[in-house]
Amino acid sequence: MDALLLSRMQFAANITFHILFPSITIALGWMLMFFRWRWLRTQDTAWLTAYRFWTKVFALSFALGVVSGITMSFQFGTNWPGFMEKAGNIAGPLLGYEVLTAFFLEAGFLGIMLFGHGRVSERVHMMASFFVAFGTTLSAFWILALNSWMQTPAGHELIDGVFHVKSWAEVIFNPSFPYRFAHKLLASALTCAFLLAGLSAWQLLRGKAELSAPKVLRVGLTAAALLVPVQIFVGDLHGLNTLKHQPQKVAAMEGIWETQKGVPLLLFAWPDASTRSNHFEIAIPEMASFILTHDFHGEIKGLNEFPNAHPPVAPVFWAFRVMVGVGMLMLAVSWAGWWLGRRAGWVPARLPRPLLWVLAGTTFSGWVATVAGWYVTEIGRQPFVVSGLLRTADVVTTTVPSATISLGLALYVTLYLALIVAYVAVLKYMAEKPDDVIEPDALQRAEAHAVQVLAGGAPA
Repeated sequence: MDALLLSRMQFAANITFHILFPSITIALGWMLMFFRWRWLRTQDTAWLTAYRFWTKVFALSFALGVVSGITMSFQFGTNWPGFMEKAGNIAGPLLGYEVLTAFFLEAGFLGIMLFGHGRVSERVHMMASFFVAFGTTLSAFWILALNSWMQTPAGHELIDGVFHVKSWAEVIFNPSFPYRFAHKLLASALTCAFLLAGLSAWQLLRGKAELSAPKVLRVGLTAAALLVPVQIFVGDLHGLNTLKHQPQKVAAMEGIWETQKGVPLLLFAWPDASTRSNHFEIAIPEMASFILTHDFHGEIKGLNEFPNAHPPVAPVFWAFRVMVGVGMLMLAVSWAGWWLGRRAGWVPARLPRPLLWVLAGTTFSGWVATVAGWYVTEIGRQPFVVSGLLRTADVVTTTVPSATISLGLALYVTLYLALIVAYVAVLKYMAEKPDDVIEPDALQRAEAHAVQVLAGGAPA
């Protein structure tokens, strides 16, 4: 394999691993704020226990996200030097803003959030928790501003093949940014919701954390049940925006080769790039046109309209169906789970064990949907790194040998697989032995401090 394909595979391995952890921490920071608020409002120790436990999950996820993000950024210099040479005037400042405004904010207050409860005032600790949560969201803002600009570039001019900024407002708030940003925040919320529900279900199956786990389970299922329909609506808007600005990506998602009206929705097919057709089609007549244009007879451009300028069809086609399929599964599980949980009054002994097993089995379903959606987005942009303007092949390294890239790819994949296994194993250990994680002494300090605040004997 040549350097281009190997470099793409190496970057894909890095981004696949990295995106798993921001998908948790972006929303989990705000969930921790909610747990924190419920503890202050009710003085129910179960909420404090939940806060302490999930703070440790946040810290573990944050650490892996930071490490993998730093590793990923090195590849701009090693594998993709042409990207920074041509687009660095836009990419460099946006990445710098993310570090200066978001990462420093998160890192600066994370220590207070993790270790300051019971040692600093309730007001200071709540403020620290807020800034950490806000920092994770701000980080997503800057990263998605850059990624969206690469998908739907705006606010720039090209001088001698180099991008220069004409309007930062147009660069940041480019045509796809609002949809992509909202879609990602909701994806993080759903990933976090199923992680909350899944780990809590596992604790209940093992007879652990029976005071806090039902509360967290209820929060996770409620959030998921409410947000999956919102995600479907936002996803529809995002799809319409993509059809307008990147019709070749939509054609690959739907397996459409020829421009036509009344396009059927392919539930299953086997795209064949050699014959430029599909095999074994199972379709719903005219439904793709209705979904994409809101008109049963709407016209959709086919891939043959974009010779040498459309993505590989099969990976985009299948990744899109994995994303949608897992999304539908999440909708069914969250609605059924919330209804059954409500019927049981969220009492652990009355919760159906099959439900708990299903929730435990879908703990990381958000990861699957997120990665599949990310593949649709990134592979669907090919063969361009900046849509329609800069080809990926024009920015790849010409100095690093293919053998070196192959070795790096093998090492990255091996390391990341080991880290994923270790991460899941640590979460399992934490869920099964929460008393070893939540530090009873810290709980006692926090409770004592709260009592002082309520009695007026300590600053809030």
